[in-house]
Amino acid sequence: MTSSASPATPSPGARRIAYQGEPGANSHLVCQQAYPDWEAVPCASFEDAFAAVEGGDADLAMIPIDNSIAGRVADIHHFLPTSSLHIVGERFLRIQFSLMATPGADVTGLRTVHSHVHALGQCRGVIRELGLTPIVSGDTAGAAREVAEAADPTQAAIAPPLAAEIYGLEVLRDEIEDEDHNTTRFIVLSRDYDEAPRGNGPIVTTFIFNVRNLPAALYKALGGFATNGVNMTKLESYMVGGHFTATQFLAEVDGHPDDPPVRNALEELTFFTTEVKVLGVYPADAFRAE
Repeated sequence: MTSSASPATPSPGARRIAYQGEPGANSHLVCQQAYPDWEAVPCASFEDAFAAVEGGDADLAMIPIDNSIAGRVADIHHFLPTSSLHIVGERFLRIQFSLMATPGADVTGLRTVHSHVHALGQCRGVIRELGLTPIVSGDTAGAAREVAEAADPTQAAIAPPLAAEIYGLEVLRDEIEDEDHNTTRFIVLSRDYDEAPRGNGPIVTTFIFNVRNLPAALYKALGGFATNGVNMTKLESYMVGGHFTATQFLAEVDGHPDDPPVRNALEELTFFTTEVKVLGVYPADAFRAE
């Protein structure tokens, strides 16, 4: 996903949260919901959003990491192990897309529809129903801006409803996504390591580890979580140094590192790994309980 936006120098005392995309994107929307009093800073790329926080242009970054339909956001999983940032929170957003066009346009006159490739793939039903030709844009909100600038009533965009408000478009259809469970999980990143206290509700611990080059090393490394009754909710593998054997993993578990079961499991993990690095210990979003 790309856009033309870039972070700017913050004003003194301002609290700023960076996101990838143009104003009106889903990342912008979740920033508004989670930090309504903060300034949301659009960035052209994920790298720019990370850099905005690392360089002090923003206090936090709101970054998508998983989608219930599209799966993991691959770029983010590769940035996290090498980034100096820490995970301090998570947010889940129910993704809703609208079909929008210039004021006065009618669905019967539409010929093309513009959006990010994932959004087009998640709204195949309405595209097929209306017989529209899909055109890939770098960003959902960017597609809305482009349609507004073109002022062509035969062009439509698929984007979050917020984009219609920002770019002066008219919503022709609401909630056009094919699946009603379409949800994206975002993580909140900070320069500072801020570990959530134990005992104030459900906690998520995210960490990376490199397994030793031993037979059944991964099986043995994960055995401690099973024997200690720790629920592992994520396990992602990486190629390291151009090798096709996966030796690095990103994992998430329910619980705090000071909880005896988690502490014991992490201790056992060290026997079968060359490195264990905790990326964040943070409150679980209430969405997990739904």
